[in-house]
Amino acid sequence: MMRSFICLSLILLPLVYNVEGLKIEPSPWKPIRNVQLGSYVEIGRFAIEAHNKQSKEILAFVKNVRGKEQYDNGLRYALIIATRNSDGVAKNYEAVVFERHVMQDRVLESFKEI
Repeated sequence: MMRSFICLSLILLPLVYNVEGLKIEPSPWKPIRNVQLGSYVEIGRFAIEAHNKQSKEILAFVKNVRGKEQYDNGLRYALIIATRNSDGVAKNYEAVVFERHVMQDRVLESFKEI
């Protein structure tokens, strides 16, 4: 019985430690081949919506121009997004969005004009 418990502990301990505290190195950034796919458009729209709430600015999503992604205990997306403001002026922004799959949670990490 004790032997089984020790074996089980040795198997589960690294898994629990990974989830709870081990910082795994992020993967290298990889270009996104088609930023117009639905899931990437959804992330781009999320970034614009989150920015509008934070800044009280009104930007409209036009399209994703290009992007890259990275795995880092979830997925991080860096998207160049074409927008229009309330006066119709077009500008591009770089938005970085982190998505934690386990929690189904998205966070806008940065948003800047380029």
